[in-house]
Amino acid sequence: MRSRSLAAAAGIVADAVVGEPPISPHPVSAFGRLMRSVERHLHRDDRLAGVAHAAVGVGVGAAAGALLRSTAAATYLAVAGRALGNAATEVATALSGGDLDAARCLLPALVGRDPSALDEKDIARAAVESVAENTVDAVVAPALWGAALGGPGALGYRAANTLDAMVGHRNDRYLRYGWASARLDDGANFAAARLTAALVAAVRPPAARAVWSTVRRDAPAHPSPNSGVAEAAFAAALGLRLGGENTYRGRVELRPPLGTGRPPQAGDIGRAVDLSRHVALALAAALTVHGLWS
Repeated sequence: MRSRSLAAAAGIVADAVVGEPPISPHPVSAFGRLMRSVERHLHRDDRLAGVAHAAVGVGVGAAAGALLRSTAAATYLAVAGRALGNAATEVATALSGGDLDAARCLLPALVGRDPSALDEKDIARAAVESVAENTVDAVVAPALWGAALGGPGALGYRAANTLDAMVGHRNDRYLRYGWASARLDDGANFAAARLTAALVAAVRPPAARAVWSTVRRDAPAHPSPNSGVAEAAFAAALGLRLGGENTYRGRVELRPPLGTGRPPQAGDIGRAVDLSRHVALALAAALTVHGLWS
């Protein structure tokens, strides 16, 4: 466990320094194409078929992690904190330059909601919420699973998270078939989301009390057991109010308010990116300490 903690920390740092691996196709893209093929063969309006889909996907990810034989390399491949920050920064730059159309075009790289009717404040909120949620998915969770289970844990987690993004939707095609992938992702992120909130409080000490009170008060009303925790923590740390009306592929969801501050503005996206980076570095430091002295 100690050596895996050091290796997972190294993977976080490598992602922060190097960014996405300069290889084509990207491993996540290749995995996605493979799982689309699996879906074509397995898809039925049935939960058991979805369980098989999830089992195949996680098995492929875990096997890849085992074959790689390096927790550091697997964690580096699984973590995407720098890419998250870059995508959010591009949206912030477009908004700051007054190019709303460009910001709308860039937003789908971060979120699944329909950007066509969003104004500047809505786009800023969407970007901040995405940075908060994906700090769990793209940084804390893969590193935590890498530290716990090595390469199979890191890439098995990345597979589960990718499956949720692909089929974990509440629509006619995936309501039953995607159920297993969605529930698997919820379980895989449960501890990581709460660790993310703790790290947010640790790297923003003046806001620590507000972070914990906001998470306890507001997160339970969010439809996701994990996204609400991260978004509430970020909202409190940044002095913002998140939540509101979101549109996903024609389906409107009203999210509960998270935090008691002001609505996000374009400049708050950069603040959220900085907070996400500080969380990643704090996690790397904590894993290093655990690896050296536990």
